[in-house]
Amino acid sequence: MREVLLAQGALRLAEVNGRVKAGERVLVITDYDTTSLAERVARAAASLGGEVVTAVMPPRKMHGEEPPDTVAAAMREADVIFIPVSVSMTHTAAVKEALAARARILAMSDWSDEMFLSPALLETDFHAQAEVCWRLGRAFTGGERFLLTSPCGTDLRFEAGGRKANVMTNVPGSGEISPVPTIEVNVSPIEGTAEGTLVVDASIPYLGIGSLREPFTCTIEKGFITKIKGGGEQVKILQDAIAEHGDPNCWNVAELGVGLNPGASMTGRMLEDEGVLNTIHIGIGTSLMLGGALKAATHYDLIMWDPTIEIDGKVVQRGMDILV
Repeated sequence: MREVLLAQGALRLAEVNGRVKAGERVLVITDYDTTSLAERVARAAASLGGEVVTAVMPPRKMHGEEPPDTVAAAMREADVIFIPVSVSMTHTAAVKEALAARARILAMSDWSDEMFLSPALLETDFHAQAEVCWRLGRAFTGGERFLLTSPCGTDLRFEAGGRKANVMTNVPGSGEISPVPTIEVNVSPIEGTAEGTLVVDASIPYLGIGSLREPFTCTIEKGFITKIKGGGEQVKILQDAIAEHGDPNCWNVAELGVGLNPGASMTGRMLEDEGVLNTIHIGIGTSLMLGGALKAATHYDLIMWDPTIEIDGKVVQRGMDILV
């Protein structure tokens, strides 16, 4: 029975989110540790008439590491790309080139079989929620000065200078990418403008950290995290991972993202946690794929509960409510 349900989840992913059509060139990229996930997706896409090719590669060593050249070349020729892999490929030149070639991309980093069964995938009306995404996306794109606050003590300001928001409805069009099953809107701050305090109290869904046992406070100056207080061993895992790269740009404030999937819940896995309603995440590290101008060795998201967002003095989100 479980196998039937998993197959149904994969079919919904291919049909509703990927919108695979007969004759389309479908590429499923996987690694040695995620081949069972890729097989489910490939079978579902083939059942819809897609011309499916699966590319298996060694797991990437870190987020943002480029795939092999042969995989990157195949990406440029595909109409639809599913990427169930252990380590995120989202912030790579290969993805950027595939989007320029008008591919529809569904990122599936750190997936599990349970996500094929999640209400975030099976019960969410992605088309209805897209309207909310686009409203917030227009507010983000038109915004200059952002202020983020929370009951836990977040008080963070930055400028976006009219940068275009990334609207991830989870039903990507040609030349668009969506991480599945999150729904989000994000924007990249102008480099060097972020100032203030960020209190992270929900999740760091990377490096095996997941849901936080205690909050921690980040001091942000001239666009970079300069100090962290609290968080215990979970924060130390993050700090040690970044220290291995010796790249100060890993602490760049690269992104403000808003979770907009009403079916998502906090699980410790990136692509569901980032979509939870009543959360925002601050991405740190590289910002190139988000509309920013700074390259870093990593990109990690720090998720917090119960945000209020003001843009140019107008409140656009207060907790669960989107006010535009």
